Amino acid sequence: MSQPQSGVLPEPGQSTLFLILRVRDLQQNARSVAEVASRIPALTQKTAKTDPRAKLVSVLSFGPEFWDAISPGKRPEGFVVFRPLEAQGRRAPSTGGDLLVHIISRRPDLCFELAMQIRKELGDSVEVMDEVHGFRYLDSRDLTGFIDGTENPKGKKRAPLALIGSEDRLYAGGSFVFTQRYVHDLQKWEGLAVREQEKIIGRRKRDSQELSDRAKPPTAHISRAVIHEDGEELEIVRHSFPYGTTSERGLFFIAYTKDLAIPHRMLGRMMGTSSDGFYDHLMDFSRAVSGANFFAPSLKVLRSLVS
Repeated sequence: MSQPQSGVLPEPGQSTLFLILRVRDLQQNARSVAEVASRIPALTQKTAKTDPRAKLVSVLSFGPEFWDAISPGKRPEGFVVFRPLEAQGRRAPSTGGDLLVHIISRRPDLCFELAMQIRKELGDSVEVMDEVHGFRYLDSRDLTGFIDGTENPKGKKRAPLALIGSEDRLYAGGSFVFTQRYVHDLQKWEGLAVREQEKIIGRRKRDSQELSDRAKPPTAHISRAVIHEDGEELEIVRHSFPYGTTSERGLFFIAYTKDLAIPHRMLGRMMGTSSDGFYDHLMDFSRAVSGANFFAPSLKVLRSLVS
């Protein structure tokens, strides 16, 4: 299989930076932006030499419209625009984007340094749609106080879930990326007793132990986000991070997957658009403000964009 970009498979570090960019005048600038994009892995390696212990890595992904501009008529199978969802006042908007830059490191200053270099290389050909600086919070907790990513696949389990394989050989080693940014209403959340919070999440707060089937309602977050099909759990590789200021706090959700249908199905169950009539009650305390699909090509395909 072709080699994936450096940030897809490693487990999340201590700091991350997400940049979602829109290309100005797509038809005029698409090729020059793709040329800069093809150099980002090398730029990441160069910056990483500043401190190898910081394990700086990155992923550069493309939105569907930008991909069509640089590779007309040749899309990865299943690469679609994210369609918004709405159910009884709950919304998952589709905000799009042409480029997603995902940077991970043990040092936030190196994330920032690489992002600044990339912005300098891209110049005025792009504009920032969203910029999120994420951080590892306490012992890997979300800002709701619950440990995040308890069942996130680890080690060798990650590649078969995240990377396209023989089912689409032209794009093998690449990965689809689904992103959403959530804003938490922590004042409302913190007004709940811990026992009520645990019923909404489906886990104990202190140690992330899953509640029993008897104690866990069908509206619990993990009841909605975990899907079994033919006796197997449908899994994705998450790199989500809390972010925030003292004024706004939330979670930047990002999933790498070989099949975009999986996170889309999870979201439908969370929002309440599936056929069973339930929704994720965590959505009463957290609202999505962005949503988009991207494709992270393998290093080989990324280099080929300007050949």
